[in-house]
Amino acid sequence: MITVLNTIDTGHEDMIHDAELDYYGLKLATCSSDNSVKIYDIKNGTQTLAADLKGHFGPVWQVAWAHPKYGNLLASCSYDRKVIIWKESGEWTKLYEHTGHESSVNSVAWAPAEYGLILACCSSDGSISIIQYSQDTGNWDVKKITGAHAIGVNSISWCPALSADLNLDPLTNKDAPKRLVTGGCDNLIKIWREQGDQWVEENRLELHIDWVRDVAWAPSLGLQRSMIASCSQDKRVVIWSSDDNVSWTPTILNTFDDVVWSVSWSLTGNILAVSGGDNKVSLWRESTDGQWLCISEVAKGLGQTPNDERSTL
Repeated sequence: MITVLNTIDTGHEDMIHDAELDYYGLKLATCSSDNSVKIYDIKNGTQTLAADLKGHFGPVWQVAWAHPKYGNLLASCSYDRKVIIWKESGEWTKLYEHTGHESSVNSVAWAPAEYGLILACCSSDGSISIIQYSQDTGNWDVKKITGAHAIGVNSISWCPALSADLNLDPLTNKDAPKRLVTGGCDNLIKIWREQGDQWVEENRLELHIDWVRDVAWAPSLGLQRSMIASCSQDKRVVIWSSDDNVSWTPTILNTFDDVVWSVSWSLTGNILAVSGGDNKVSLWRESTDGQWLCISEVAKGLGQTPNDERSTL
């Protein structure tokens, strides 16, 4: 059962679009249509505003924390077409600004730390940018995938390092490929694979019949199976599974009552959180026979268990 541990008054002056805890769960970053990014220190059920970051000139859609091995780094993306990487060195300052997109930047995601300091971002201009920090030069190098999705790209997520190739361990075999998954306004999910110094479309997954709003590649923990969750304006959540990262099998987790905006995996990769236009957050877990069960849901801040005995779908 979901219980509300804490409620935070962020002080944002408009709608909040994203809220992300850092690796240790001690810092919370939020972003809003008020054009700002805020960072709070979270401790013992209390929060203290640590930074109010001004640098965007439009609604800020998403924030993402880098792995702490690279320091306290936070990426943000906005309707203003910019991606900003912020760094804490005593105080929070702007480290890098990417202005290579021609329309709203909708999603940002850091690569697994094993690959280095790499940020992927996607835009309504239909393209994807891969931004990598070079320790040799101290510069940020950018690769671009143009025409990734017709009309625009809404979401991006990295394949975990341990399942980049289910037959290779990328930590010991540098030939193991990097992969990304994206969801777009063309109703498609696409999987991209790094090949040499380029990114190529490896697969396209077709089932949704409206814009794909979010995609999330599940943490693998060494399991010999990959899973991707997707959600759409068609009100459905789909779980895509693969034993080889090449052939993918879809399972419709559920059809909801309204648009589904977001899907997010637990750190262990066995529980999926779903949120949508019905103002509910629900948690789902796969049973031993492959069925997805709703194990808990929360509506308007009140934890509750489904009335129909944790309905199986």
